Formats: sequence, structure tokens, C-alpha cells
Amino acid sequence: MTTFTDLGVSPEIADALSAVGITEPFPIQEMTLQVALAGTDLIGQARTGTGKTLAFSIPVIQRVVAPGDEGYDQLAAPGKPQALIVAPTRELAIQVAGDVELASKNRGTRNLTIYGGVPYEPQLDALESGVDIVVGTPGRILDLANRRALDLSHVQALVLDEADEMLDLGFLPDVEAILAKTPASRQTMLFSATMPGAIVSLARSHMTQPMNIRAESAESNQTVPNTTQFVWQAHDLDKPEIVARVLQADEVQQIIVFTRTKRQAQRLADDLIDRGFPAAPLHGDMAQGSREKALQRFRDGKVTTLVATDVAARGIDVDNVSHVVNYTCPEDDKTYVHRIGRTGRAGRTGTAITFVDWADVQRWKLINKALELDFDEPEETYSSSEHLFAELNIPREAKGRLKPAAPREKKPAEAKSGGRSGGGRGGQNRGGQGGQRGPQQKSQASGEGSTSTGAPRKRRRRTRTRGGSPVQSESTAS
Repeated sequence: MTTFTDLGVSPEIADALSAVGITEPFPIQEMTLQVALAGTDLIGQARTGTGKTLAFSIPVIQRVVAPGDEGYDQLAAPGKPQALIVAPTRELAIQVAGDVELASKNRGTRNLTIYGGVPYEPQLDALESGVDIVVGTPGRILDLANRRALDLSHVQALVLDEADEMLDLGFLPDVEAILAKTPASRQTMLFSATMPGAIVSLARSHMTQPMNIRAESAESNQTVPNTTQFVWQAHDLDKPEIVARVLQADEVQQIIVFTRTKRQAQRLADDLIDRGFPAAPLHGDMAQGSREKALQRFRDGKVTTLVATDVAARGIDVDNVSHVVNYTCPEDDKTYVHRIGRTGRAGRTGTAITFVDWADVQRWKLINKALELDFDEPEETYSSSEHLFAELNIPREAKGRLKPAAPREKKPAEAKSGGRSGGGRGGQNRGGQGGQRGPQQKSQASGEGSTSTGAPRKRRRRTRTRGGSPVQSESTAS
């Protein structure tokens, strides 16, 4: 059995990992740690959920000179960041920072997480006090660097985590600007689940003879093999009922439901809560504090269902996610890989369920072909379908609600009119308050009948004129 110390990891880091039950390295870690610890530039490609975070966190922590280490005072700029880890989203930055904090517990390094949506002052104060490792998102990193509050000129190790997601989110120009502010002699490590052309070009431009390590054979597809996948053709109006039944499956621990839009995420979360399921939304319209609170409640197990958009949920790493539901068909194969990668992580098993609308069948066929899956013709599925209960081990008595629907609030009674005409249509008179009509409305009433009080109306006499003189009617002329 290979251990972390066999791969050159320091006893302080190995002990910190062992204290939380991490004793054996995963394949991606076995393949990359010795190379990264030697200071070589590295491109690591592995499917999401295979342990990439520790593969780059351990070398960064070990190669940093901490305040208690010998030679710290001889640094060119003690207190300036020596390592920078760039993550595409706030949630992923927080998750990476947690792993860095865990592994560096016995090293004494000063770590700082920076991202947008929160006040600048705490981050500015920490940078002024001195930090060794910075984990952050591209926007806030570049913002603080342009303010000259974050000095990147002494960074010796730079990591780009989930580089393909940065490309998808449009952060490539920001990343290149950040790279330009760091020394050319730095060690650069790039980790990504997929390797599109733009990422390859970035590596060629900013890395020095990098070693490319792929954690699986070229023949294997990009999805995690421990994840059981189901792809069903479902009607949009029936999807909430299906999800409600999936939540009652025997193996469900925690579940992430992915939606395409922010409004859809909020609406579905509200609907599940109304049905009696502990759920929480996670999307870009929420304040940062609310997003962090929702994610923390999900991590703590207080909420078992997280309904999230793609951007908000990228990088979520929660141990007990047993199921992922693609409430809407993913846009492409990369989105599908990232979505279902939230389950079946780090050797665990998981279940991924994808709903395909009738309008999305062709899009799904392209995804199916790109990933070489076996779901070219998704099975038509409803909340009452027998195979839904059988394949997911859902109890037959499961219903779409755990609690009865809240009673609807009765609308206030419409104001009644002051009275009804003897032979009229009844009800409130149209166009007025209290059964009264305004002057203009009275003039619009039928001219040939009776008035609202029943009295006959007087006919109006009209005189035709031509050139200002009265014109005699034809009947009179004849």
C-alpha cells in the first residue's frame, strides 16, 4: 500500500491528513505528487471527483516557507504571497481553501481566501498583516492586484484549478492578466477535467516544459465509473412529481438538482419545501451571505436537497451527495460531466438522473455520442412509471407530498352594488363604484332604451347644415 510519505510528502502534512482519515492517496495524487514536489510545471487531467484538490494543495503547502520555518527571514519579501490558487467560482474557492487549511494544519502557513460579493476590508487587513497562500476567484484577485493591495511579484507556485470551467465562464482574459503579474520563474500547475484548445494554448504560452499527466486511459469516457446513470424523457409539468418520488428512494442521502435558470431553481426549491422536503436554492440572484448559508446547511445535513444552477454549483464538494438530478438537459457534454461529477466522488458510488424534454432530444443525442454513452433513445418516464420505482428502489407507497398542501387563501368578496334594477341583469354596475356611474359613463349608455332608473329618454333633435345653412331633408323636399 502506497502512503503519502512514500511519495515524498512531509510528516506534518501526512499526519494532518491521517487525523481526518485520509491515509491512502488516490491515483491522480500518486501520479502527480512526486512531479509537483520537484517543482516541475504540470498539467493534470482527471475526471471531476477524483481527488485533484489535494494533488496540487500538498505540493503548494510543502514548498511554501512558513513563518516558523528556517530561512523565512531571508525571503525577499516575508509576508507576501508565495503561492496562488485560482478557482473559477466562490464556492469552489471556499472548498479548496478548506482542503488547504486541513492539510496545512501542522505547517503554520497563513492562508487567505478572497472572492467577490463580500466586503474588501477583512481581505485588505489580512493582506497587510501578511499571508503565504492565497486562494481566490479571478475577478477579486485581479481587482486587489490592480489596487496594489495584493502583490503577486513573489509568487513561486501558481495553480489553475478547473481551468476548463474558467474558460466556460469567460475568465480566460483575467487569468492571463494574473499570470502576467507573476514571476516567469514560478511553478505553474494546471488541473482540468477536459482539455479544450484554448486551455492547451494557455498552457503552451505560460508554462515551461510541462509534464502532462492523464489519470485514466484514453479509451475511458469522462464520466465517473462509480456513478450509475439514468436518462429519461420527461414532461416538464411532471418533473416536480418525479423529483419528489426520487427524494424518497432508499439510497438517497443528499441530492443536488441542477436547473438551467435562476428562476427555475428558486421555483422548484419553493415547491419542494411546500411538499415537505427540506430543500434550499442556490443561484446567482441570491446574496453571497445567503448562498454561503445555504451551502453550509447542505454540508451540515440540515438540508438534504440543493436546487442549483450550473454556475452556482460548480466546485461543490460534499461527501454525502448520493444523487444528482439534471432537471433540465445539460447544454453540452462538458456541462454533463461537471454536473454528475458532484456525486460518486473519491471512490464512492452515486446515481445521476437526467431529464430530457421533447425539445432537447437532439441536444441529448449529441451529448450521448460525444461521451459514448448508451442512452441514445431516452425512455419516456412519468411519476407513475413502474420502472421509476423499480430502478431507484422507491417505495411503492411514495407520493409526491410529505405533507398536505397549504389551503389557498380565499379572495376577499367582491363589493356588492347598492341595488339591482327591477328587470336588469343584476350584479354590480360596470365601470363605477357603489353602483353609480360617472357622467361620461352615463353618456355611453344605450340611447334608445330606458335610463338606469327606468324613465324614458328624450330623443335628441339634429339639424343638418351645409355651408352654415340648414339643409332640408329629402323626405320634406318630396
